Amino acid sequence: MSTSTTLGLWVAYGPNGVVGSIRHDDEGYRVTMAGADASAGTYPSLTVAKSALYALMTPGSDWPNFREH
Repeated sequence: MSTSTTLGLWVAYGPNGVVGSIRHDDEGYRVTMAGADASAGTYPSLTVAKSALYALMTPGSDWPNFREH
């Protein structure tokens, strides 16, 4: 069993609240949408992860506000 250390956390906020999060760990940047049971994927950079999270949002949504925690 492997363990990953979280190196960073960004929460994405839309007009109605949290829409998802991005966690940076040993494997990359892991995108998880709000309310999801599993991550939507792991990406090589924060920029790519932000774009992936946005692509999973409802079409026509505004770009979310990402806040580092």
